[in-house]
Amino acid sequence: MVTWSARLEPWRADPTTSGVLLDFDGTLAPIVADPAAARPLEGVHEALTALVSRYRLVAVISGRPARFLADQLPVAHLERWGSYGLERVVDGAVELTPDAQPWQAVVAAVAARARESGPPGVGVEDKGVSVTLHFRGAPEQSARVRAFAEREASSTGLIVHEARMSVELRPPLAVDKGSVVERLVSAAGVSKACFIGDDLGDVAAFRALDRLPVALRVAVRSDESPPELLAAADLIVDGPAGVRELLRSLAG
Repeated sequence: MVTWSARLEPWRADPTTSGVLLDFDGTLAPIVADPAAARPLEGVHEALTALVSRYRLVAVISGRPARFLADQLPVAHLERWGSYGLERVVDGAVELTPDAQPWQAVVAAVAARARESGPPGVGVEDKGVSVTLHFRGAPEQSARVRAFAEREASSTGLIVHEARMSVELRPPLAVDKGSVVERLVSAAGVSKACFIGDDLGDVAAFRALDRLPVALRVAVRSDESPPELLAAADLIVDGPAGVRELLRSLAG
């Protein structure tokens, strides 16, 4: 039987042509009730710093705002893309995709309505270019949250995306984790890459690796793992602690 450590050997053998790309929540950081309280697992900064010094491409691609990633992952030369690719960290500042700028006022209005008249007990996370409605603290409100999101999408043109115990409203732009992976892999010129993620939005990133000669799709397993993600994975690890072990093995 091939061990998961053996699956990483092509990366360790030739890091200068390899990429390591991954998600944040549920991957580098445990899922918490309050999204603002999420922090990378102990040892993650050190692992990422080691990877950046060795591999041609290391990137975190997340639904989180890019500013959050800049603050929580202050690792030099680490690619940090937030809001599913609508913004990124460049020299410590946040750079927004121009096509997303006209949607900021729309998102702000939806966030305000969600706070004023949305289902009770639901967390409203205004990301500037998207808004997430979290019902982890009020799971009985899931149907009402989805109905609210669908009404807002119908009236504003935003698109509803499902996530773990939440729904997100984003601009109708052809940008997602998959398109970011394609862009980064092409720009870096790597011949092999892995992506590590835990949610539905990471399936697009898995698919983006299909054109590479060597690819590895790693799912992070939890009690809330989407079946689609697990089915699309080449390798499964348990929680952020499993990811940390994998990263340390890559860096070793």
